Amino acid sequence: MCDRQIEDLKAKDIVTLAVAEQSDMTDYMVVCSGTSKTHVKAIAENVVLECKRAGLSIIGVEGRESSEWVLVDLGDVILHVMQDKTRDFYELEKLWSAKPA
Repeated sequence: MCDRQIEDLKAKDIVTLAVAEQSDMTDYMVVCSGTSKTHVKAIAENVVLECKRAGLSIIGVEGRESSEWVLVDLGDVILHVMQDKTRDFYELEKLWSAKPA
């Protein structure tokens, strides 16, 4: 994945979750935070641009309009770029690290 681009744009609290055991859709989810709508959008768009330059397929991008939560689907990796309040509300790390009952 384009981890360097995420770090270069000063994304906060980058977490990589291995979810292959829980999901048929992807193997990894990367969750990070941006400080504003503009920052969230810039991180996501830079990742898309750099991944395309590297020859990686982009399956989809959702949430660019509101930029509170932008999802970039790269197939084996799904990137979630979120504002802090959105990240705190949805708690993806907690959701995806929970063991099924």
